[in-house]
Amino acid sequence: MLKLPFLDKLSSLNPNFKLLLLVLFIASTVALLSTLFVYSEINRKEQETLNVLLNYAAVDLKQTEEQFNEIKTTDQVQLNLKLLKENKDINENYKLAIKSYEEILKLKESNQKTEELDKLFAKVLTLLSERNYSEANKNILDLNKKIADLTPKAPATAKIPENVKVSNTPPGVGYSQQRVDVEGLGSYLVSIISADLNSTRVIVDTASGEDCSNACPTLPLGEYVSRNGAFAGVNGSYFCPEAYPSCAGKTNSFDTLLMNKNKVYFNSDNNVFSTVPAIIFSGNSGRIVGASSEWGRDTSVDTVIANHPALVMGGNVSFGGNDDPKQGSKGNRSFVGFTDSTVYIGVVHNATVAESARVLAAMGVQNALNLDSGGSTALWSGGYKVGPGRNIANAVLLVGK
Repeated sequence: MLKLPFLDKLSSLNPNFKLLLLVLFIASTVALLSTLFVYSEINRKEQETLNVLLNYAAVDLKQTEEQFNEIKTTDQVQLNLKLLKENKDINENYKLAIKSYEEILKLKESNQKTEELDKLFAKVLTLLSERNYSEANKNILDLNKKIADLTPKAPATAKIPENVKVSNTPPGVGYSQQRVDVEGLGSYLVSIISADLNSTRVIVDTASGEDCSNACPTLPLGEYVSRNGAFAGVNGSYFCPEAYPSCAGKTNSFDTLLMNKNKVYFNSDNNVFSTVPAIIFSGNSGRIVGASSEWGRDTSVDTVIANHPALVMGGNVSFGGNDDPKQGSKGNRSFVGFTDSTVYIGVVHNATVAESARVLAAMGVQNALNLDSGGSTALWSGGYKVGPGRNIANAVLLVGK
């Protein structure tokens, strides 16, 4: 029989009350046992869940160990070096291919037959698409050799027609083609137009009416001359021709400072700290600055156009050459300059940019700025004297006051 000692101490209590206490005790005991059972059941289910999670963790751990062992057996340094080399091959070969294509375009501009070069270039593109970079590189080198063989070799001193007058002095006014002799360099053919700033205004016209960064409009020099009633003109600043693959995303745009005839400044924000020289015309005088950053945004002047390099400043040669192969090769070099109240526009033929600076200084031009050249070269005076060249983004024009 169950002995409950504390009931003996309650023997003096009413029997019915003692029975009630006993019932309550038994009920409490049953509730406690039930709670313990439920808790035990919960713990069992939690344990089952925990076991499932542990099984999953064990599988993940095994997979992680397998991946780690695979990484340990892989030379990650060599893998990275391989990827870097492949990336370098891609970049270098595509750059070489683009440069080769632009040289082919130059040959096309000079009416050279390029069918064989076109086929070889197509083969290069196929090899690049197949990621066969070593073979592509061999074909690019072969292509460049063929381009070089087909490119007309400019003689150190071009043959100047015998009927061209010899003079180191620019014309007082109008157009002249003359031979200029430069001590230590030789003789150069120069096509030059002179005008009096007291009766002539220098303006710059642009095909676009505002800033343009891609797919910009262009016009031939003759169109610029015609729509402004100009009597003379020359191609303007460097721009990015749409035919050149390297100009993708910025076709026919230019990024140097310029104020056109409508007093609209182009590329103003990105030339605040520019070191590109600029030439300014206002009234009957001109001014040249060694850096665009030296010039504000004055709209009271007639013309502002920046390009590089400045050729002559204050009568002294200001450019002796650099490592740019395009400026160091022989070609037609356009320019704009002035001495006192006389403006000059023209082309020095078959010269490097540095040589054109020496030629203009020998002619007594006090200040001059280099302009675009190559396929853009064009000079107008009652018709094309040089060119017409490709369509251009801007032009320097001479108009009567």
